[in-house]
Amino acid sequence: MKYILRLFDSPFWALVRKEFRQILRNKQLIVLLIVPPTVQLLIYGTALNPDVHNLRLGVIDYANVEASRELVSAMTSNRVFILESVPTSEKELSRQVEEGKLDVGVIIPPEFPRRLAQKSAEIQVFIDGVNANTAGIASGYMNQIIQQYNRRLVKVQTSSFVSPQVVFLYNPGLTSSWFFVPGVMGLVLTLIGTLVSAVTVVKEKDTGTLEQLLMTPAADWEILLSKIVPLVLLMMGDVLLALTLGLVVFNLPFRGNFLLFFGLSSMYLFVGISLGMMLATITRSQQQVVLTSFFINMPLVQTSGAIAPIEAMPPFFQVLSLLNPLRHYITIVRGILLKGVGIDVLWMNVLALVGFAVVLMTISVKRFRSQLS
Repeated sequence: MKYILRLFDSPFWALVRKEFRQILRNKQLIVLLIVPPTVQLLIYGTALNPDVHNLRLGVIDYANVEASRELVSAMTSNRVFILESVPTSEKELSRQVEEGKLDVGVIIPPEFPRRLAQKSAEIQVFIDGVNANTAGIASGYMNQIIQQYNRRLVKVQTSSFVSPQVVFLYNPGLTSSWFFVPGVMGLVLTLIGTLVSAVTVVKEKDTGTLEQLLMTPAADWEILLSKIVPLVLLMMGDVLLALTLGLVVFNLPFRGNFLLFFGLSSMYLFVGISLGMMLATITRSQQQVVLTSFFINMPLVQTSGAIAPIEAMPPFFQVLSLLNPLRHYITIVRGILLKGVGIDVLWMNVLALVGFAVVLMTISVKRFRSQLS
């Protein structure tokens, strides 16, 4: 109790109260802490979707028989392909694909019914490969549709010796937002945390109030920590806001420990804000802070697994991503929310966050001390 009372009477607590009052008087900063996280989470959580639908399809059916019409109907019976055009020539079909009016073009040759009777029918499929991801998914869908069409043609059903029973764990409905929303939560906290903390310090440097801290009887680390703690506490409101949106809007499950989630989130906020403080010590203006933060944050986002799975990256970048604190935080969030795991599973990621916090805080204190002196 004596140490707690001593803390409230210390210069550090006086600096923390000063930072809280200064932040709460800054209405633009409060708006920055509330509006962008809400908008970004709603937009990214809704827009980011690996599923592909409504691909524009163009078909030239030279055969024009019942079998070919059934094949076209099978292609358009779901929301994957939409019959957008029926060109009269292959040249017109190629032109429409070239101009971006069609995503997929199909040519059914005139000998299709005869070759179908011989079980060797072929059709031509043209896919716009500019978007490699969409093209690959479209090719997979087309192959599945044709395989289902072939199975309908085969009347004799053969029995299988092996019948797999597939069960999807943690995400039975394969809801894509359950993968993206935790990643976007970490992405938003990183962008907002680094930018807000860096701009706050640089603004004090511009106004000259940073030099006034030399007059306080506080240590360098106390001055820097007094700037980090209020931002961490305020940004915990962003964590609660993001979690509420995920649970209410996207029906995200919460299977883990509530206190563990918020404790590790506060640790990651400490890492992000420390990174912003470090940026503030190497820049001279708010414009430089913004540009530098995007230069650093974009690689963090791209190699974190927030948007694209880490397993899809080249091996070099998979190893490099281990030096990315955002990757460890996203792993923690997905583990707690979707799998309900605890510290016994996530301890390596937690140790990584602790290491990043110590390193960034040490660098920031040294840079901060050199500027104050």
